[in-house]
Amino acid sequence: MSDVQSYANEPSKKKGELIWANIIFFGLSFLAAVTLVPWYGMEYGYHWSTWMWGIGLWLFSSTSISMGYHRLWSHRAYEANAFLRGLLAFGGCLALQNSALHWSSDHRMHHKHVDHDEKDPYSASLGFWHSHIGWILKRRDNGRYNEQYDRCPDLKRQKIVMFQHKYYWVLSIGLNVAVPALLGLAYGHFWEMMLVAGVFRLVWSHHLTFFINSLAHIWGSRPYTEENSARDNFILAVLTGGEGYHNYHHKFQLDYRNGIRWWHFDPSKWWIKSLSWIGVTKNLKVAPAHKIERAKAETLLLKAKEKTAHLPNAEEIMQKLHDEYDQLVAHMAEFYEAKKAWIESKKADLAHEIAEEKAHLIENYEQFKLKLEEQKLNWMKLARQYA
Repeated sequence: MSDVQSYANEPSKKKGELIWANIIFFGLSFLAAVTLVPWYGMEYGYHWSTWMWGIGLWLFSSTSISMGYHRLWSHRAYEANAFLRGLLAFGGCLALQNSALHWSSDHRMHHKHVDHDEKDPYSASLGFWHSHIGWILKRRDNGRYNEQYDRCPDLKRQKIVMFQHKYYWVLSIGLNVAVPALLGLAYGHFWEMMLVAGVFRLVWSHHLTFFINSLAHIWGSRPYTEENSARDNFILAVLTGGEGYHNYHHKFQLDYRNGIRWWHFDPSKWWIKSLSWIGVTKNLKVAPAHKIERAKAETLLLKAKEKTAHLPNAEEIMQKLHDEYDQLVAHMAEFYEAKKAWIESKKADLAHEIAEEKAHLIENYEQFKLKLEEQKLNWMKLARQYA
């Protein structure tokens, strides 16, 4: 989600300027991954430790991008102590996706101007190739580097972020050469470790990350908003540590979760939550449940409106849908108000309150919950006939 090289402010040509350093790096690394890696395997075979370290380094570096670059620094969805921030910055060097400051700067611009041809660095509206890797290989005249890091004043105040940014290329190139090399020497499998834990890991990791910019804006569902091209995609979520729930993320970007249900595959969410229990992370931001429910209902209403617009009885259908939708929103308001009152009563010491008052709060909560569930069923039954 961020390019491999940082560039100075230079006048760019109208049609864009090819970035040869990136073209050579991505071209040669991809070529080595699809030719040398399989050739070496067929010719000599691979030791199990090579793949173990390759997978381990991939998971560590990709989690550092997801937990660190994306959710911690780009969106400030939670806070982390110095040890975790340092660890994630280290993992970000292994991922070779530029510094946290540079990556976050591009990513914040992406969210602010998503799908805009000029202002979104990796706009999906310009096609798969551009959003996947083309934007890294060719510099466009969109002025996004004129104010390089002005959109990240909070990150410029963080010592770990600025240290990593200052020494990023020394650290990143050094680690991506030294770690596989040392592991190869330790296990006596130098070249295969360089190929698998070095080259293949980087190519695999890069393109999975790039898929969030490209495939996750083309392939999948849009249950939370159709205001932009972002999609939810379970397969991409599995491959990217939970980043595939992209439609939800673009609607509620400040939420530390991408997969909001406990069963949604989102390891970064699980790590962030688990670490909060021991004080390593804190202030985890979560989108209010009623806003999530309302976003889904609004999106379904808009889909139904679009698909029924050509029908002769479209006006009658839309009136029914709006009536059911209005009732759903009303029941949501009642339920979440009752839930709030019940939770506040549990937090407070109500030992002095009469038992009838406590029972009344619980009764209200259960009653409104039942009404909301019934209305959800009615709404979904009607809306799905037309959406």
